[in-house]
Amino acid sequence: MKITDLKCAVIGQNPVVRITTDEGIDGLGAAETPKHYLKPMVLFYRDMILGEDPTDVERVMLRIRRMGSFKPWGAAVSAIEVALWDIAGKAAGVPIYKLLGGKIRDKVRVYNGNIRFPFDGYQPEDFAANMQKMKDLPESFSIIKQGIAFHGSPMVKNMPGYYYGEYVPKDRYPNRGVMTEKGFKLTVDCVIAMKEVLGDEIGLALDCGPGMTITDTLRLAQALEPMNLMWMEDAITGDYTPYVHPDYFLQVTPYTSTPIHTGEQIYLRHNFKELIERNAVNVVGPDPLDVGGIAELKWIAELADLHGIQMAPHGTADGLIGLAALVQVSATLPDNYIAFELPTGNPAWWYDIIVGLPDPIVKDSHIQVWDTPGLGISFDVEATKQYLREEDADFFEG
Repeated sequence: MKITDLKCAVIGQNPVVRITTDEGIDGLGAAETPKHYLKPMVLFYRDMILGEDPTDVERVMLRIRRMGSFKPWGAAVSAIEVALWDIAGKAAGVPIYKLLGGKIRDKVRVYNGNIRFPFDGYQPEDFAANMQKMKDLPESFSIIKQGIAFHGSPMVKNMPGYYYGEYVPKDRYPNRGVMTEKGFKLTVDCVIAMKEVLGDEIGLALDCGPGMTITDTLRLAQALEPMNLMWMEDAITGDYTPYVHPDYFLQVTPYTSTPIHTGEQIYLRHNFKELIERNAVNVVGPDPLDVGGIAELKWIAELADLHGIQMAPHGTADGLIGLAALVQVSATLPDNYIAFELPTGNPAWWYDIIVGLPDPIVKDSHIQVWDTPGLGISFDVEATKQYLREEDADFFEG
């Protein structure tokens, strides 16, 4: 089998990859919705993989892996890797999880960090009301993650004097600084209010930054120890930070019982190595559509397990193709697996054009692992054509 073409179309806001072969088997991959600009980067790799056998996934990846980088630039490599596994599974007539050593669980736990509601304010009662809406969702999530502090929360956006700095309301701007005393106290009170809504039946995770100082991160983690949080995520470095710096986290993690989490922006196992081997965090959260793909995520989970570190993969904007990839790999992960962050179809018409997902997708915070070959999903081509841009009209040809 040989690769005959690598195509990329932006469907909605997701860059979608399609790899075709001389045997008529194709494979799908995708990148997150905010990365609609990635199409040229995907096509940059086209000539590097044409003529290769897509079922030799690692051999193909050796041609392109070193050309990626931290989020967002690892996404193109990751999308191609997912599409290769999709082809390999279809060619073998088995779901991808069979090619990764087989599943050890029949259903995978998911958590909510994606289905969000607008805030009415930044006081504790506003966070409690917002959390109640997420608690009432039909998916019955057993873990819910909420953004606080510098992770786009109304605290930092709307509260005067939240920190010693001036908030810049620009997308992706790296706001950061030292919390004021009243900002710190408000943060603690908001977390307590959310936890009172959830009780001890639903775990609470916090998306904190990046942007917090090391000192504020430690103070907050220690102050929240009675809340038994699932984790504090990306407080110091994280989303779109092009480096890791384990030494930052080593000034926090050993000194609190609150689990510390990071990893969504990191590309490749090599950049997790020191973070894991030095036990700089308690939980890692690579995203299969940023870290280098499905196999890369599994490798990281296995290494983390050897060091007593838990795994909670990121996935908030991965879309339905990313959802399928997460289900396949999460079924194979060791028992350090907690849950992955549930991606959804955005816009909602994605649910009309993807075939093969269960209905409903989530029951009691779990997804049943399906046994269809490859990723186990496909496009309804005729239904999808109306959403293709003129430049992508030939996406399903070949």
